[in-house]
Amino acid sequence: MRNSPGVSMFERLSRSWELTKASLAVLSADKELLIYPLLSGLASVLVLITFAVPAVLAGLGDRLATGEDGVRVLGAIVAFCFYVTQYFVILFCNTALVGAALIRLRGGDPTVGDGFRIAFQRLGVILGYAVVSATVGMVLRAIAQRGGVVGRIVSSFFGLAWGLATFLVVPVLVVEGVGPIDAVKRSAAYLKKTWGEQLAGNLGMGAVFGLLTFGVALAGIGGIIAAAVLESGLLLALAVIGMVAAFVALGLVSSALAGIYAAAVYRYAADGQAGAFFPERLVKDAFVRG
Repeated sequence: MRNSPGVSMFERLSRSWELTKASLAVLSADKELLIYPLLSGLASVLVLITFAVPAVLAGLGDRLATGEDGVRVLGAIVAFCFYVTQYFVILFCNTALVGAALIRLRGGDPTVGDGFRIAFQRLGVILGYAVVSATVGMVLRAIAQRGGVVGRIVSSFFGLAWGLATFLVVPVLVVEGVGPIDAVKRSAAYLKKTWGEQLAGNLGMGAVFGLLTFGVALAGIGGIIAAAVLESGLLLALAVIGMVAAFVALGLVSSALAGIYAAAVYRYAADGQAGAFFPERLVKDAFVRG
């Protein structure tokens, strides 16, 4: 399977936008998929509080400022445990989301329980990949902090490369049941087949939600200014609450679509089959067997 030759960026973006709309159709058919990013966000906040509150009470930040070796080692251990826990929570919910989305793409009718059942079946590899991700994150962070400008550039470059190479890790974990290292290798191999659609699709979705976020921010700021001019506390409260609610809604939809899109790209890369939400023409245009 390879990308068709002679395809312009405009055509690639157009096809990826069609894939994005198809992903939105999947979400419309299974609105319960929004539960997974919602729980992921809530759990992530809980994990942050669980680690941050004891660290603040123990004065870990002030102790780290002293530069003592023992305290720095303790800080690194705490940071690593935080990363592992945070990655695990996010990966668990993403695995449930992608698992449910793949059931829908294959013509099934998934429930919320189906997604969590799949995630629980992959607990071991999810934890393993969380450890791998946390290790990579810690290394890149250390390079950025200690390498100056060059270190930040190198860290950003390898961080981008890592993100691209692992774009399809979750679908691989869901379907193929391999270990975390093999999942990264498989994801990177699929990247070579689908890089155009991955990049353009993510760019397209990022641009759309970026514009929507900007629009919400402008509307919210406009409401706040109006409330200040009119000296209306009620209008101010409504503007703030509305803006926050809109940001949360956009975040949930964006996260859900990202998982669905990853599931769709993986399905095309793995077997080239089209589902009810993705027209056969779209699949044949986006991916050509070679």
